[in-house]
Amino acid sequence: MAKLLFLGSGSAFTVGGDNFHSNMFIITETGKKLLIDCGSDIRFSLYKEGFSYRDVTDIYISHLHSDHAGGLEYVGLTTKFDPQCDKPNLYLSHDIAAKIWDNTLSGGMGSIEGSLANLESFFKVHSIDNTRHFIWETIKFELVKTIHINNGTYIMPSYGLFFIVNNKKIFITSDTQLYYKKLQKYYQEADIIFHDCEISKYPTPVHSHYKELVNLPNNIKQKIWLYGYQPGKLPNAKKDGFLGFVKRGDQFLINKNNVKRKN
Repeated sequence: MAKLLFLGSGSAFTVGGDNFHSNMFIITETGKKLLIDCGSDIRFSLYKEGFSYRDVTDIYISHLHSDHAGGLEYVGLTTKFDPQCDKPNLYLSHDIAAKIWDNTLSGGMGSIEGSLANLESFFKVHSIDNTRHFIWETIKFELVKTIHINNGTYIMPSYGLFFIVNNKKIFITSDTQLYYKKLQKYYQEADIIFHDCEISKYPTPVHSHYKELVNLPNNIKQKIWLYGYQPGKLPNAKKDGFLGFVKRGDQFLINKNNVKRKN
């Protein structure tokens, strides 16, 4: 039985309390782990669940915001200088791979004692081409291009994931505005959806807000778990037709019959 473990379920600006950035592990029946996103508080969220950087061997990065990629400096440096660690595999779309070093990591990682470094100094980089998929532990992950930030000149690259485990089709949106019609195929095909959800009193234009999500068709809402929210009182998601809000530490057990939350 595979499982999905949420190391955190909070937004980029989650501070204190009992939550962290929305990063998660997919853990296979054999114990192999794929870290989906690696935010800047990963060193805390790992240890909260009894893990360490040594458990991070494979990483997928959806986009370049610090709550999704800021922890790569910690993981890259700690694994490099620990002789018990191999370089972690790093999976990311080619357009993100082209920018992640210069735009995100080089300032803190570009110089090591006696040498200049680059991304390959720390990670085995798997740059995903326009086929938009990669295979990890026999699981095929399809990258789903979402619209997170459109600055008027270009759309910031950001990719959710669609994959099948134990015959269950799973869609993880990562950070995204709500574009149901554009991505309707994934909403309809998925057996379960983990969806970005803002609950802020003053909505930003770059996330799916709860007030928008409640207007989705009932047959779609009934397979959605919500995550990526701000601290504060949560709406009654079950009353509104959703499965509920994900909490930090929640595990979702994936078998052929269902996807069941264990918290």
